[in-house]
Amino acid sequence: MQNTQLSKLLSYTLRHRPDELGLTLDAQGWVSVADLLVALQARDAGITRAQVEEVVASNDKKRFAFSEDGQQIRASQGHSVAVELGLEPQAPPETLYHGTATRFLASIMAEGLRPGSRQHVHLSPDPVTAETVGRRHGKPAILRVAAGAMHAAGTEFYQSANGVWLTAAVPPRYLTPDTPATV
Repeated sequence: MQNTQLSKLLSYTLRHRPDELGLTLDAQGWVSVADLLVALQARDAGITRAQVEEVVASNDKKRFAFSEDGQQIRASQGHSVAVELGLEPQAPPETLYHGTATRFLASIMAEGLRPGSRQHVHLSPDPVTAETVGRRHGKPAILRVAAGAMHAAGTEFYQSANGVWLTAAVPPRYLTPDTPATV
């Protein structure tokens, strides 16, 4: 299995459907690497710990993390299954960004950003990252999020291990459309 395919399988398994491989995440989203390998090898006999380590180390978005002792693995964020990542609330930068597709702008500007099937809305620390995210969904649109103002009004923010900012929702009054650098 190629690294890209394995990364997608790990994302799907560790964020959304561990049960499809017969796995159960603990309350913080961790699963034993040994159990994961057994489940993955039952699906594709060629998957090794070295391959999983390579995907974790080389993933440009740092989607996965090993526990300090290296015995467990989890997704850094993006879960649709209930997990408590143990993140502490933090003061965000004054402005964060959200990448989406232009076809969703009218709805987002009317209703705000909601987590959908995930536990949190994901926000980027810079417009370039947001544009990359938006491009995955179609013609990119970038939204500026007045995170500092939201935080001052009492909204909690968290920063995941890979630098993505998380919050429960973003009301429309805190959103301003921005222009992607490259369209």
